[in-house]
Amino acid sequence: MEQTYFRKGFGLKKELRPLIDAEYQSGLVERIRSRGYTDSFGDVTVRLAQEFGFCYGVDRAVDYAYETVHKFPDKRIFLVGEIIHNPHVNARMTEMGISFVYPDGDGRFDFSGISADDVVILPAFGVTLHDFEELRQFGCILVDTTCGSVLHVWKRVENYAKDGFTAVIHGKYTHEESRATASQVNKHEGGKYLIVRDMEEAQLLLDYIADRPGRLSREAFMEHFRTKASPGFDPDVDLDFVGVANQTTMLAKESLAIGWEIHAAMVERYGEEHASTHFRSFGTICSATQERQDAVAEMMEEPPSIMLVIGGYNSSNTNHLAHLCRQHTTTFHIEDASCIDVETGTIRHKPVLDPKAPEVEESEWIPDSPFDLGITAGASTPNNKIGEALLRVLTIRGIDVEAEATATA
Repeated sequence: MEQTYFRKGFGLKKELRPLIDAEYQSGLVERIRSRGYTDSFGDVTVRLAQEFGFCYGVDRAVDYAYETVHKFPDKRIFLVGEIIHNPHVNARMTEMGISFVYPDGDGRFDFSGISADDVVILPAFGVTLHDFEELRQFGCILVDTTCGSVLHVWKRVENYAKDGFTAVIHGKYTHEESRATASQVNKHEGGKYLIVRDMEEAQLLLDYIADRPGRLSREAFMEHFRTKASPGFDPDVDLDFVGVANQTTMLAKESLAIGWEIHAAMVERYGEEHASTHFRSFGTICSATQERQDAVAEMMEEPPSIMLVIGGYNSSNTNHLAHLCRQHTTTFHIEDASCIDVETGTIRHKPVLDPKAPEVEESEWIPDSPFDLGITAGASTPNNKIGEALLRVLTIRGIDVEAEATATA
């Protein structure tokens, strides 16, 4: 029987690596990295976070997409959603002949155009249990690039459901990963989930569990979480046993804090003994997300004059990096180098955490005096896009990088 499901690539990584490196690497970034993540260009000191950009899971997903195109040159290839949250990488997928299947406003995919003769790539975020089963029934070839860190969370959530615990997921209910993670409870009959966006929204849950004065009524609670919880969710029944998990790209400290507060709310109402058997929590922030957040935190101990955070506006981990930096220094979250206009010297950036917030444009954002420029990038941002953005900043400053490099060689 012909194999139709692949999770380990096609053995073409070594053959395609030179092509991928040529498209996504940056000599400028490598120069800074090789000099201890700090380098000087004229009167600008550039400090690069010690963990930034493409993570292992993203590298793997991109590799598998390239391998798929070379393995099946005569087949139609579809991608469920986006391979990762980076517009340039996704544009490159289109150039390679991959067709994107986007969800509707409710997050549902229409796979009616896919046949058994086609190839479908599953993104690094994964897909819901329902979508996976539907695609398997078609008999098409599936190339699964779901990140191992995401699979780790799925296993936790599945075990919660198996043991009768409701999975409380810290995440964005519209995000592909959170939807896919929540769906894992359906592997067991009666599995339940509830998704909370942040500590502010989690407070509604905490007040309900602890039965505090002013908490939402049962009906108001159900209405608020109607689209963020499993069908038929009943807070009077389904919050008795709670297991905490999270979208892997959320703020690690906030995920941990939400877990602690849920445990505290249980203790407040029922006592320590009850909470010890009715609450579970495991750290499920992926190591790459944690490392990038830790690297930024280390930089902020002596914050640079300006912090440049590069990555897609719909990238959760990039948004959180920018949020961390804004608490310490002037921060500009840009999608890519095109946000920096060399002719006018202006910058377009997203000034707040909300991914739907509009860009704002600023002039005179670069200091006249010598300054430190800090740079980091989300896990979906390739090095060449980091290098392009830096080059534009230095060009506005009047620094010729090639001439400067020749002079110091």
